Amino acid sequence: MSHDTNNPAEATDAAGESVGVRARLHAVGPSRTQLELGGIAATALLAMAMIAFITLDWLRGAPAWLGVAPHAEFLFSQFLIVGMWMDFYLGTNIFQHPFMWRAIATGVLIGIVAPLVGTYLVHRQMALIGETLAHTAFAGVAVGLIFVAFAEGTMLLSHVSNSGALILIAMVVSALGAIGLQWLTAKTNTYGDVPIAIVLSGSFAVGTLLISWGRERVSMAIDIEGFLFGSLTIVTVEGARMVAFLTIVVVAVIVLTYKQLLFITFDEQAARVARLNVDGYNTLLIVMTAVVVVGAMQILGVILVAAMLVLPVATASQIARSFRETLYLSVLFGQAAVIGGLAFAIWASLPPGGSIVVVAIGFYLLAIVLSDRSGMSISMH
Repeated sequence: MSHDTNNPAEATDAAGESVGVRARLHAVGPSRTQLELGGIAATALLAMAMIAFITLDWLRGAPAWLGVAPHAEFLFSQFLIVGMWMDFYLGTNIFQHPFMWRAIATGVLIGIVAPLVGTYLVHRQMALIGETLAHTAFAGVAVGLIFVAFAEGTMLLSHVSNSGALILIAMVVSALGAIGLQWLTAKTNTYGDVPIAIVLSGSFAVGTLLISWGRERVSMAIDIEGFLFGSLTIVTVEGARMVAFLTIVVVAVIVLTYKQLLFITFDEQAARVARLNVDGYNTLLIVMTAVVVVGAMQILGVILVAAMLVLPVATASQIARSFRETLYLSVLFGQAAVIGGLAFAIWASLPPGGSIVVVAIGFYLLAIVLSDRSGMSISMH
């Protein structure tokens, strides 16, 4: 027996009932957007707390005439007290030490800026850039190791530790390498990924030669394996301070240039027609990537650092409906990967870099299983 479904009154009732169901569901719990914004707000608060810790750690050594060192020391000790309580409840003996808080702070901040920059790279099909700049950073580490070995005990290192000088030099070399890669890509007529492959292999080769040459001539007190595979113990006061400063700068730049970078990401030719300084913005993006890579290298290591630029973004792209939502979700997945990976590394006494990447891969696979999306199709908003 058939039923007539074209009755206008029945259609109106069904539509009204559907609206009512959606309204009741909305009233039961928060919407998806509210959950995402709540997660971003919580991440921002956590980042501010970590920046506050790094700032207090720095102000402890402020000159006496400023009068801030005692107050900074008191507030700094409160973080360590929180760490003692965490050790008490978790049965550990690490959170009461400043080096662990520096590592956590660095990881939290990298979990924000790496996915932010990576979102633009992935959507421009430039994911390999991160791997290339990681190898450039390795060459920077090699240059820094030789510089530290020759300059140790001189006035050049009187105001900074060996590890701090190494990170700073690696950052400069990586930024110069990024600019060189941009220039090489613009000046050559080869396929787009050929200059990337050349810089990737060439920088790693240079780094290998410099380290081999340096070990035969000078004493290198810094363990290179910590920078290759990541370590909680190589995050210095200067390294954490650099990451905090870079986080503020990178977030501010992305906020101020969001529309321009978005335009260039989805239609570079139209951006050129609109007289945007496309080359300038491309250089800005690649230099930001270079400095983020060097900052993340302390926790993830040179070999795995590029994963933090790609995996959270790939995970977010599986479920996001717009570019802006991809930015939000990539930060949330990046933060979850960092916190989960650090927790697993501490629990299992494993390197943090591999632990963070494995957790990030787990989120990616879970997103694929739960998502019904077969390809990347998001709106330009």
